Amino acid sequence: MNYTSVADTAKKWEMPERTVRNYCAQNRIPGAFITGKTWNVPENAEKPERSNKRSNPP
Repeated sequence: MNYTSVADTAKKWEMPERTVRNYCAQNRIPGAFITGKTWNVPENAEKPERSNKRSNPP
């Protein structure tokens, strides 16, 4: 399996790197693991749903 960096994943998903790191730390990205201080994200990982997403927008 191939892995990408947090920076590459953040660009692909159009979100801040910090958010991707938080998703990794919260185990919301299956297969992501940390080596030292660097997260490795599977290339085929899907973007997790936001946990604070509104169900009925006003």
